[in-house]
Amino acid sequence: MAEPASALAAGSVAPAGSVGVVETKYLDLPKPVRLDCGRELHPVRVAYETYGTLSPSRDNVILVCHALSGDAHAAGIAKTPPAESTRDGFGAADRDGSSAKGLGWWDGMIGPGKAFDTDRYYVVATNLLGGCRGTTGPSSADPATGRPYGSDFPVITVADMVRTERAFLDELGIERLAAVAGGSLGGMQALEWAILFPDQVDAVVAIASTHALHPQGMAWNSIARESIMRDPAWQGGHYYGTGRTPEAGLGVARMVGHVTYLSAVALDDKFGRRLQSSPGGTTPRTPRGMSDGKTNVSDMQASPGETAPADIRYTITEPEFQVESYLRHQADSFVRRFDANTYLYTSRALTYFDLARQHGAGSLARALEGVSARTLLIAFSSDWLYPPAASQDIADALGSLGRPAEFHVIEAPYGHDCFLLEEARQTPIIRRFLSRGR
Repeated sequence: MAEPASALAAGSVAPAGSVGVVETKYLDLPKPVRLDCGRELHPVRVAYETYGTLSPSRDNVILVCHALSGDAHAAGIAKTPPAESTRDGFGAADRDGSSAKGLGWWDGMIGPGKAFDTDRYYVVATNLLGGCRGTTGPSSADPATGRPYGSDFPVITVADMVRTERAFLDELGIERLAAVAGGSLGGMQALEWAILFPDQVDAVVAIASTHALHPQGMAWNSIARESIMRDPAWQGGHYYGTGRTPEAGLGVARMVGHVTYLSAVALDDKFGRRLQSSPGGTTPRTPRGMSDGKTNVSDMQASPGETAPADIRYTITEPEFQVESYLRHQADSFVRRFDANTYLYTSRALTYFDLARQHGAGSLARALEGVSARTLLIAFSSDWLYPPAASQDIADALGSLGRPAEFHVIEAPYGHDCFLLEEARQTPIIRRFLSRGR
């Protein structure tokens, strides 16, 4: 639920168009959730936030679904800022400044006048099933034992996440959605919604997403999971309360994942081969007249009286290069806010996702036959993890069925993370698409 911007906590600064201070709420589902693996899960608690005003006819609801490491806090400033922000991706510090920890992970897209305009829509965001930020997941208590589930938690799918969201919305008295939207895994959920509940979704906005993860993406996800499970501190998934957690494995998993979210161009532009520091702690300086991130150490020449560029330190244990230090920072911040088992379960769910296999006996067009929602697909030219070709496949399949579909490729260099970084370029596309529906 959102409070006016005037209610901001001392020291917090609400960006233009902010929904203000937001407090995450929780709802316990009254009935078990039936899962694809054949098990039932109960009890199930769902963490959620809402922004905007629900119309009297309840026809202005947009459900926003998050990616692998997100949560229910999608917009505004958290009433109680977390220790670590979900906005810890590429360029987050440059983009957010001191407000980062309290900001919702898609704050640039949700709010008055933004892509998902809270002056017109009632936006709902939940933490997905299997999560570790308020929704029932592996770290939740197993009612059979009173202890955290750990690896006894049932294996889940994207469809299970969507059915949980449907059950949650039933409790809010929301029968129909003006749109379901999300990026990456969030886009997968949006597409699954259109197939499982075709008569309850008016529009789908799937950004940097796919109908099935390509083998290269599956391979990197497998390496990330292995890094967690091979950490002795994982303890077969039952590490809760032992005083040891698989931070090393989860940190490596985050490093692997983060590299897949970026492009070679983005890494080269931001880091090049620049060294992190000299033995005395001096970082390489940027030449006059050139912006930081556009030159290599070999191009830097010290003027008289200035510190010379850093030199290598001949170490295998410490990061020598800025890109290495950056990845360590990503790992360190991630393990402080995320649960390793949730990473395993969520990563497995997105690798299982395959619309053609699940719903079309191998045919994507057949899987989409029942879709009635208008569909907006946005992809990014440099995204090799969820490439534009995957969105093109969906657009082609919908087109062959005569279903309304709109597809845009945005030329941008940052890889998969573009869906979090290129908010300004996505906004007019989404606003036009949604306005045509109304």
